[in-house]
Amino acid sequence: MSETIERQGLIHVYSGPGKGKTTASLGLALRACGHGWTVLMICFMKGDPNYGEVKSAKEINNFTIVQSGLPTFVKKGDPSEKDKNLAKEGLLLAQSALRKNTHDLLILDEINVAVDYGLIGLEDVLQLINMKPKEMELVLTGRSAHPEIVRKADIVSEILMVKHPFEKGITNREGIDF
Repeated sequence: MSETIERQGLIHVYSGPGKGKTTASLGLALRACGHGWTVLMICFMKGDPNYGEVKSAKEINNFTIVQSGLPTFVKKGDPSEKDKNLAKEGLLLAQSALRKNTHDLLILDEINVAVDYGLIGLEDVLQLINMKPKEMELVLTGRSAHPEIVRKADIVSEILMVKHPFEKGITNREGIDF
């Protein structure tokens, strides 16, 4: 932990149907690393090693990304046992990071979706929030944030979709969408 400044860490939620929730958390991570903070990002439901942030984080001091998901999409309402097991591994890693308190910023990417899809329980995420050390900043991203998670947060940003390229048939673009 950076000990130069005593601070009160807050709980952020980035949710909503629009593009940019993970990107917002990555911007926060980049800013934090620029000030010497240590950052851990656990990516639920994202196992593809070709995500640009996974590649870039290796080049940034104090920034670690751990993927805890398959490189394929999870079927809502019918997740595989492997999907559930990987989500549980991510949950256990988050619990460990909170207990050890070795990071200034912990990002739980797509954790809201993991709850919505039934990969992990709401109570497990609420327990994570309650475990947060006073000085640690905690970010939870993903669509469909549960109202209880929103209620516990200090900062909530809803990312809306006003217009999106997929409406024109433009698919995910390397360097922009992944």
